[in-house]
Amino acid sequence: MGKEGIIMMQPVSSDSLRTLYDTLLQLRVSVLNNGISVYNVWKQDIERGTFQFSALNLAFYLAIRCHDLRALQRQLLPLGLSSLGRSEARTMPNLDAVMASLGRICHVKDSELIPYPSRRRFFYGNRLLRRNAELIFGSQPADQYTKIMVTMPTEAAADYQIVHDLIASGMNVVRINCAHDDRDIWEGILRNVHRAERKLDRHCRVYMDLGGPKIRVSQVLVPGDESRVYGGDSLFLVRRKISAYPRKYTGNVVISCSIPQVFDHLKVGDPVLIDDGKLRCVVTEIVSQGAYLQVVTAREKGFNLKNKKSLNFPDTPLELSPLTKKDLKDLDFIMKNADAVGYSFVRNREDVNLLQQEMRKRDPEKARRIAIIAKIETRDSVHNLPEIIVQAASHNPFGVMIARGDLAVEAGYDRLAELQEEILWICEAAHVPVIWATQVLENLVKTGIPSRAEITDAAMSERAECVMLNKGPYIVKAVAALVDILHRMTRHQFKKSPQLEELHIALDTMEKYGTGQAKG
Repeated sequence: MGKEGIIMMQPVSSDSLRTLYDTLLQLRVSVLNNGISVYNVWKQDIERGTFQFSALNLAFYLAIRCHDLRALQRQLLPLGLSSLGRSEARTMPNLDAVMASLGRICHVKDSELIPYPSRRRFFYGNRLLRRNAELIFGSQPADQYTKIMVTMPTEAAADYQIVHDLIASGMNVVRINCAHDDRDIWEGILRNVHRAERKLDRHCRVYMDLGGPKIRVSQVLVPGDESRVYGGDSLFLVRRKISAYPRKYTGNVVISCSIPQVFDHLKVGDPVLIDDGKLRCVVTEIVSQGAYLQVVTAREKGFNLKNKKSLNFPDTPLELSPLTKKDLKDLDFIMKNADAVGYSFVRNREDVNLLQQEMRKRDPEKARRIAIIAKIETRDSVHNLPEIIVQAASHNPFGVMIARGDLAVEAGYDRLAELQEEILWICEAAHVPVIWATQVLENLVKTGIPSRAEITDAAMSERAECVMLNKGPYIVKAVAALVDILHRMTRHQFKKSPQLEELHIALDTMEKYGTGQAKG
């Protein structure tokens, strides 16, 4: 092929290279100064020595992500240097490695060259993340990075075989949701878990979720037998349960709110979402008895309102304690029986501190060992994620659950994928393990047949340290399928980085064309 058939790469001028190097040098100075300033505020409260490096790396990562790095990425890629796109677990070592190579390309003076980071320093963040994941989810074989958590059904308290089969199929973590059942059921589940552990010679960690202040529809009043509402209909949300229609109200349906404190902050124009956003309303007027709502979005065939459906107020600042009276009683049981406690509706570092104080009241020694899992399910929790991480991980083994169902309702489905990515990045920068949750392999669990979309979702979950499956009649089959999916994906992907195992398609093609390339 002649030269006219080849796209020739124009050489980069020495001046352009030096300008690029100076730009990176300025970025490095900014990241160092700003990152250290943030870390100095955090470090005074860090109790766990192992988190100090992670907190510093998180501060550096936040500092570098304040910059738009896209232009730098485009300039570095043709040079065969890092695009800075995989620096979460090692922000400064990654930046230093790029500058060390670019400095030598630019012939920077030896006395001014930034040294290459050692391999130990470069990969130290990855080792910390793996260690933190093992603290919470248990040790893991080399070929299984991501663990599997399963929500226990009520029948697992009486049916030992369910628990046995789940652990045998690959379940690593038992989840008990304290919003359901009672202590007798929980104790029955735990007895069967420990029995199966002894039988199978496997260890299974125990994770227990606090229910939190879940806001629900507590009452539905209708003019006749029809509680179905349609787009454009009017609803009336009352502060407390009532026995008759409010005076002067002539709308279709009256509903009451299980937590009347919501009305302390509700205002005209606030959205109100019912049943995980299936019915979307807006507040049109507030009166002494409650609030008038206008239905904005509903199914074409209407929506049937029922008791116990969820209520969400995504734009209303709710000053609710994330620990209810029931949660405090449940925490007594959790502290004695669980390896990790799940914290629902956590919004900020003060909420985390509240739980830590309650844990120390019950058992100061175990309060330092038991892991806290913050469920990230509101816009506040996403916005305050770095401070939540620092407060929790400074004193406890710590992980994050991306509660994608509630997060989609609160933040909007259009932002879910973007927020999920940001949470994964920030947690990796802090070396905090993540649980990928909500409707994973949901069709397979419920019907025995997976959808194509959920298989892709399950494959993407390999980027987290743990995946949660909900209960259902085909849960054992789903666990076995997820084990296989994760095993295959581990060979191709680790977090954001492709793992370049040989591809069978490439081997078959090379063999077809007689290159002599043998299959691995």
